[in-house]
Amino acid sequence: MAVKKQSRSTTTGPRRAPRAQSARTAHAAPSDTDKLPFDIEEVLRRVRHEVRSFADAAMFELAAKGHGSLFEQLIACILSIRTLDEVSLPASLRLLGRAHTPEALSRLTPAEIDALIRPVTFHEGKAHQVHAIAVRTRDEFHGELPAEPDVLQSFKGVGPKCAHLALGIACGHEVISVDIHVHRVTNRWGYVKASTPERTLAALEAVLPRPYWVELNRLLVPFGKHVCTGSRPKCSTCPVLPYCRQEGVTSHR
Repeated sequence: MAVKKQSRSTTTGPRRAPRAQSARTAHAAPSDTDKLPFDIEEVLRRVRHEVRSFADAAMFELAAKGHGSLFEQLIACILSIRTLDEVSLPASLRLLGRAHTPEALSRLTPAEIDALIRPVTFHEGKAHQVHAIAVRTRDEFHGELPAEPDVLQSFKGVGPKCAHLALGIACGHEVISVDIHVHRVTNRWGYVKASTPERTLAALEAVLPRPYWVELNRLLVPFGKHVCTGSRPKCSTCPVLPYCRQEGVTSHR
């Protein structure tokens, strides 16, 4: 009787564990379990300490240099739109050093204003906007801008960001100003989830304690410029990393 041969095993040794993915190519999104519960008070305390050596945001620095009226702050904010602080601040100082009241500024021609603010983005259009604001403030409001967001936003080129920031700095109004830095950083933290600066504003108004409403812009502009940058943020040295969810971060330093 023929003996049936036992099939030979193809296994010659202990099975090897699958090779781990190279650390250079692996990218794991941070898990919430790796992070501390988000504490806005502690996060802003850390940001405040981090930005102490950086230049202040342009409009805050302008106020510190003596140009803190609502009119001056609104004009400076218009100049800052789509323009780096390093460019808009000197331009604001040149213009307001020449004429810092609605009456004085209205006496300049748009061409004269344009010559003073030329380095800023869209300087020609902004020169006409600035002149129109000065004339209307002089004629309609008797040289004194009302501290009302709706009035400020009725001027051409003035949106919620400029209106809120000017009111916050000049008048101490508890309003949040959301620029690209505030929008990016607060969403990257995972503190809010919003697709546009306008929606970020609404989301922040719902969760951010009021004592931080004005300070938020002052802190996050330099923080967003120097630490939590648009591309390749400095996560490895960021003091907020233990709390930050790093939403949308695919590459960092």
